This record gives sequence, C-alpha cells and structure tokens, in this order.
Amino acid sequence: MLIAQLSDPHLRPKGVLYHGAVDSNAMFSAAIEHLNRLSPQPDLVLVSGDIVDEGAPEEYELARELLSAIRQPLLVIPGNHDEREAFRHSFADLDTTSRSGPLHFAVGDFGPVRILGLDITVPGLHHGDLDDDAAAWLERQLGAAPGRPTIVLMHQPPFACGIPYIDEYWCRNGERLAALIARFPNVERIACGHVHRFMQLRFGGTLLCTAPSTTTAIALRLQADAEPASYLEPPAFLLHHWKEEAGLITHLVPIGRFPGPFDFA
Repeated sequence: MLIAQLSDPHLRPKGVLYHGAVDSNAMFSAAIEHLNRLSPQPDLVLVSGDIVDEGAPEEYELARELLSAIRQPLLVIPGNHDEREAFRHSFADLDTTSRSGPLHFAVGDFGPVRILGLDITVPGLHHGDLDDDAAAWLERQLGAAPGRPTIVLMHQPPFACGIPYIDEYWCRNGERLAALIARFPNVERIACGHVHRFMQLRFGGTLLCTAPSTTTAIALRLQADAEPASYLEPPAFLLHHWKEEAGLITHLVPIGRFPGPFDFA
C-alpha cells in the first residue's frame, strides 16, 4: 500500500501570493502534477493541514479546484490556518467530514493500513491540544482495531523540535499522547505537518515524522533567540510504503523535474 502525504499548501485566493512573496497555489499544483507522475500510483492521498492560509471561502473554493486533480481517495485534516466551519463546509462531500465538533476520522477501507485523522486544532489559536475528548476518541479508535497497522495523522507535532518560534505552537499534552500510543504497538507512524520541515524521532514507542510544506520551508534555526524566517527551499512530500515483510517505509519525495535518469553502477 502506497500513501502520499502532502502538507501545508497555504493556498491563497487566485492571484494573491503567500506572504506577498510566493505563489503557493502554483507550487501546490506542481506537487499534484508530480504526484500524478508517480509510478506506481499511491492508493491514498493525505493532506495534513493548513490547506489554506486565512480560512477564507475563496481559498477553499480554489483548494477544491486544485484537489480535484488528485486521482486517488483523499483524506484531509485541518491545521491552525484553516477555519473549522469553512473547512467542514468545503469538504462536506467527503464521508470522513463530521457534521459538528472536531474533524476526526477513522478510515480503513483502502488497504491494509488504517488511517486515524486526529483534529487537535484549537479554533482561533495556533497551538494544538490533545484534550480529554480527543484523547478519549483516539483511545476508542485504537482499541477498536488493535492488530491493524495504523497511521495517526495530525497537524501540530506533540514535541519541541528546537526551533523556538515553532515550538510556541506545538500540540500540548504530548506526554498524554505518548503514553496512549505506547499501549498500541500497531501504530506504525504518527504523521504530522505544521513545521514546514521533515523531521523524525521516536515517540510513544513508535516513529513520528513531520512532512515538509509544498511551499516555503521554516528556517532551521536552533538558537534560543532565533528570529523567525522562512526559505524557498526545494518543496517535497512524503510517500509512506507499507510492506507486509518490512512494515512502513517513509520516503521524502522532492517536487520537480530533475536531470536523469543516469546509468547506475
């Protein structure tokens, strides 16, 4: 089973640049074009939040237009830049979109790996929070299929990554999440977005990774007094490959056309 994970496109109204500098819409279109060139094709596509930048209806209208080019089943969760009700309205046709409350979902119909979408966003704020209700929902879902390979998809990562201006907006109650995940060894990966960089670490007895953005990269500045900054680094997405004999292998896929192929020796 192949699962593509795109993240943080930060789409803007047509003709408007992201932060006044970058055409995030064109960059997301390029990401989808690259996705559609993959062979073999993924079985499922995930988008791990910040679909749009300001939560405006015209941004979601463009998002649906661009996402329509994806051929595979699509699963989406909101990020801190999404507006929950506008997001819900925009994706109301998806079976996974709840009619009220957080936008959690549990999907296991597209192959051996089950996907749990965990909405830990806090409307109106930029940090995430695994509150009592979110923890209870996740525990119920994990307990319902304890032997099934599972990816937990969420937006804000539940750890301090060392970039100070990002760590202000992590997912709170990460220790609660770690303790919960540790009880379910079938969780193959916790897959996040938000930080606009690829990172990985051991967490709760499994692996946690963050997907890069399809637009700008947050500057890798680890000094305690670092000033916030972004760069136009090569964008990328993740491709999670489930193999029965090996488990889940996660590949970083740079977006674009590159010289090659060359002879391999």
